[in-house]
Formats: sequence, C-alpha cells, structure tokens
Amino acid sequence: MPMRLRTLLGDHPCTAALKNGSIKSDLVEFDFVDYSPTHKGFKPMVREGAFDVSEMAIVTYLMAKNFGKPMVLLPDVVMARFQHGYAFYNAKHGSLAPSHLNGKRVGIRSFTTTTGAWLRGILANDYGVDLNSIDWVTFEDAHVAEFADHTQRAAAGKQIIQMLLDGELDAVLGEKVDHPDLKPLFADVKAEEAAWFAKHHVMPINHMIVVKQNLSDCHPEIVREVHRMLSVAATGEEAPFTSADIKRSLQCITTYAAQQGLIVRPFAVEELFDGVTRALL
Repeated sequence: MPMRLRTLLGDHPCTAALKNGSIKSDLVEFDFVDYSPTHKGFKPMVREGAFDVSEMAIVTYLMAKNFGKPMVLLPDVVMARFQHGYAFYNAKHGSLAPSHLNGKRVGIRSFTTTTGAWLRGILANDYGVDLNSIDWVTFEDAHVAEFADHTQRAAAGKQIIQMLLDGELDAVLGEKVDHPDLKPLFADVKAEEAAWFAKHHVMPINHMIVVKQNLSDCHPEIVREVHRMLSVAATGEEAPFTSADIKRSLQCITTYAAQQGLIVRPFAVEELFDGVTRALL
C-alpha cells in the first residue's frame, strides 16, 4: 500500500501532473489539502506541522529553520520570478526612485514575505537604501510565531493599496497592481531585471518544497520518491532550475534574510538540507 501524505501544493505548471494524478507511484499517494491563496497554509505548516509535504515560501523556511522547526527542504522549486515589478509608488505625489526611499513610509503585507525580502535585499545592496531608515507598515504577522516583528501595524480594516492611493504610504512592496496613478518603483522593470541578473546570475526563488523531518528520518525512500515525482512533473518547463541555479539563489536570499534580521546568521546552503535531501541536490 502506498503511503498517504497530507500535502499542500498550489496550482503551478510544475505541479499540475501531480495534482491531476497523471504521475503515479507505488510508494506515495498525495492527499491534497486546498488553501486559497496557497500561502495561507504556510502558517499551519510551520506552527503545527499540518502537512507531510508542503509548498513553502523560502524565507518562511529559513525562519522556521532558524527557530528549529522540524522540517527539511527538498531541492524542488515550484515558483521563482524576478521581483522588480512588485514595487509601486503613487505618482500623484511626485516621482520616486529606489535610491530615494530612505526615510519613507513603505507598506508590505508582512515584513517576512519572500518577495519583500528579495526587494529589500535589492534595494539595500544594489541601490544603497538604508532599510533601517524606512518606516515599515505591515498588515499581517509572520508565519513563524517566534519572530519578533517590530514594524508598525496598519490600523484594522486598512488596505495596503488604498493607503498608497490616499497618500498614507509612499510606496508598497510585494504587490502587483494596475492603476493609472501607481507607477513601478523601478522605472524600466525589464531593463532592471536584466541588469540585476547579469550582475548576480540569480533567478529569485519564491517557493520550494519541504517535508516533515520525521518523514525524512524514518522513511527516506518516501522522500526520495516525492522528489522523483516532483522532478518528473517539472520536466518540460522552459527553464528548469539546475543544482547550481538553486544554490546561487538560496545563498543570495539567505544572505539577504540575515542582513534584514529575519534569521540570526546566513546559513550555508548545505545546512538547509539533511542527509537525505542534500544527496538529491
């Protein structure tokens, strides 16, 4: 009998064949649990170990590891993208460039979102922005309960985009909006993305896969089979991640997360895996 695994996976091109059942296994059967949006399931995973296999924002995983949560990373990327197009300002109040954010009031859903961490890393390391000078306004707490969030919480009922439109925020990170008054913080997004990639050779990872630590400890063959199935499901993607791609991206976001105080130190990439999953990388 295959082992049934309670599983959280969003709808992505690289997960479709798993979710529609076209990839079969004699060892594993996925019991899919739906959360919409998928990131709503990350909190119960890190706080309660709610799933055997789970999609996970990479910064949430780094923070979970920082606090010793019993889960381990698989080298399977389910979502990655350039981040520059997820930052906006209100052009009705004048122009705003990335290098002019010091001292501004910036909104973000949660200070610990992966897109936010990537964007802050880009702003600090490539544009010289002093992140500590910014007045951060947030709307949700961290997935990892132990993290001490010192940002200013928006008043109950406030909406991030409306606050930007009303002039209560100077900019927002982590949002994708289409409004005539709101302009990208990075004026030529495609050119900025291309220049950043040419400099760093990194495609920013947003989400990977984690499994419960005891699953890896007690049933390594099951974890290897989950990885095999994920790999088969991802076959045919336009630009599949190589091991080198994964390592560069993880090293970059781990450095950014440590710089921003989300984790106490920048883990080595090898530390993010265990003996079973490291061999799969």
